[in-house]
Amino acid sequence: MATFRKRPGPGGKSAWQAQIIRRGHEHQYRTFDTKAEAEAWARQIEGEMDRGVFASRSEAEATSLGEALTRYLAEVTPTKKPATAYRERVIGRQLGEHLLARRALASIRGKDVADYMRQRQGDGKGSNTIRLELALLSHLFNVARTAWGMESLSNPVDLVKGQRPKLPPGRDRRLIGDEQIDLLAAATVYGGEIGPLITWAIETAMRRGEIAAMRWEHLDRKARVLLIPETKTGTPRRVPLSTTALAVLDGLPRRLDGRVWGMRPDSISQAFERVCKAAGITGLTFHDLRHEAASRLGERGFSALEVAAITGHKTMQMVKRYTHFRAEDLVGRLG
Repeated sequence: MATFRKRPGPGGKSAWQAQIIRRGHEHQYRTFDTKAEAEAWARQIEGEMDRGVFASRSEAEATSLGEALTRYLAEVTPTKKPATAYRERVIGRQLGEHLLARRALASIRGKDVADYMRQRQGDGKGSNTIRLELALLSHLFNVARTAWGMESLSNPVDLVKGQRPKLPPGRDRRLIGDEQIDLLAAATVYGGEIGPLITWAIETAMRRGEIAAMRWEHLDRKARVLLIPETKTGTPRRVPLSTTALAVLDGLPRRLDGRVWGMRPDSISQAFERVCKAAGITGLTFHDLRHEAASRLGERGFSALEVAAITGHKTMQMVKRYTHFRAEDLVGRLG
């Protein structure tokens, strides 16, 4: 049987401590504002003990989300691909600064996650950013429950699946008019690697992270092919290189560390944003160059399967999303 004790609480208010001592289980203690709450908690715990399904909540109640994030980033994140690991470290630091990080894992409910989503939306964060944050939070709770001995935890992110922000429709932004000329001119003034990077992205349809991870040892100059050993989809692929792409490589100095480029993924995006601003170009992201490249491949007559082989997409639906043909460029093929 549980026992209850009335104790002095903060601010002169009284509090009720529930205590459960049962053979074969750790002693369970918890303090509540009212005796009714203490009795309800005790009935729940004793019922679970009677059914043989009780799992101690003590560690989950003593571990804050911030502490769990620190452990997750140290133990779990390093096992992931470099691009994913980098993204998780950025998201983890942001989550660690949120008020939710001060809460015990056991106290975080679906309502708290829903409140967090609404706050992030109010801060102007995009749907995909919020979904990535929730994905990390969900994985953290699953790891804590399955690998860290906190079996009593439930995953609060699962409770708000139907409320998660919907992803916007696929972007169809392409280079128009003289934008490529203006972009490269501004990049030349800006200096550094961003100019060659822009041309390389348009010629190869490679992802930003794949470009940043390129190494000279993966280049087969004779076959005009570049190996990408680690991709977003987990499947290595070989990218055929145009004469323009090879010319870009020929114009680059060799780095001592074996990498082709010296810029990290986030640095590439930041430099691209500054170049676009200098060129007076709006609404264009570095990832849009991948869309542009895939669309140009289709316009040159490559089949959907051939485009997928070059870009690394696993489904035709994704190829369709990333290829946006201009009607004006297809007129000549109609006869």
